[in-house]
Amino acid sequence: MFSKKVRIIALSSVIAALLAAVGYWNISPETFLDQPVAKVDENAIDYYAINARSVQYLPDGKVQYEMTADKVEHLKASEVTLVTKPDLQMYRGTQFPWHVQSARAEVNPDGTEVELIDAVRVARTDEKKRQTIITSTRMTVFPQKQYAQTEQAVRIDGAGGTTTGKGMKAYLKDGRMDLLSNVRGQYEAR
Repeated sequence: MFSKKVRIIALSSVIAALLAAVGYWNISPETFLDQPVAKVDENAIDYYAINARSVQYLPDGKVQYEMTADKVEHLKASEVTLVTKPDLQMYRGTQFPWHVQSARAEVNPDGTEVELIDAVRVARTDEKKRQTIITSTRMTVFPQKQYAQTEQAVRIDGAGGTTTGKGMKAYLKDGRMDLLSNVRGQYEAR
């Protein structure tokens, strides 16, 4: 009887030791160190503004640009800023600004590149009251370089006529635009 109790206790002890070992193996301290990586929501907005207005000045105190927008949203993960209905007056220190508008825009993290998307319109009236209007569906603007470009179809109204083409490089400081292909012009005879 005594030996039967000892055998049961010994067998129970061995089974308990095996269960403890298996349990320890499955719940080792290392498993607590492996934390699952949290998923980052690429579209998470960390701040926004409604009816935003921004003015930037040049070192000499003249206005570089003035911008208004219906909404500005900053994406936390990519640091990109989304702008709804941007309306920008790019003065560049002069009294004849370039007026830039679009349905929406995306600004890169350091503000050196602005992608204008849908209903893009860039207009300017010079000192002689001549108006130039550039329209496209998409355009990339580099504000510090006073340069814009697109690979989309472009229409330029001004100088007594209309010019269309596909692709454009615009040097806003000089008022010069280079159309890249399929250029067509229609002008008034005076």
